[in-house]
Amino acid sequence: MGYRLSKIYTRTGDRGDTGLADGQRIRKDHPRIEAMGDVDELNCQLGVLLSQLETPELAELKAALVPLQHRLFDLGGELAVPGHDIIEASDVAALEALVDEYNEALAPLQNFILPGGSSLVAQAHLVRSVCRRAERHYLTLAAEQKVNNQSAIYLNRLSDLLFVVARSIARLQAVDEVLWAPKPKPEA
Repeated sequence: MGYRLSKIYTRTGDRGDTGLADGQRIRKDHPRIEAMGDVDELNCQLGVLLSQLETPELAELKAALVPLQHRLFDLGGELAVPGHDIIEASDVAALEALVDEYNEALAPLQNFILPGGSSLVAQAHLVRSVCRRAERHYLTLAAEQKVNNQSAIYLNRLSDLLFVVARSIARLQAVDEVLWAPKPKPEA
């Protein structure tokens, strides 16, 4: 598989820069590193969610989501090697198919939904929120440098899927979704 780290610390980043896989050194607060960090955090949060989808009624959902961690690692690889595109339109289409499949079983939205109802629903919304941040930082990078447009679209569709996943978990767990209750208007 190639190069493996045998020593975890290198001291090469002690002055605030880091190396990309192509040998470039850039600041640790560079938009590329911000996007990489967000994609990594997204993958971690998705891992937390997946580790909790242990009941039989959630097994199919878990199986559908497991490959997404691998695609997120691929997306991180794209960021580490500028100009090396991995995410393709077919990956976006696969997300869209999952969104359509899981959304079909859900009741139409009547109101905004808040994160809650169960810890799993809240975790799915947390993953969605981190995904939106990753998308924003990816777009910040895209404004400065050429990146894979399919990856930006992928992050957008993934956040849509995670919203539907949160709703699907509530349905499969038979828990009520937490609907937003707007602040009442003052009486005149």
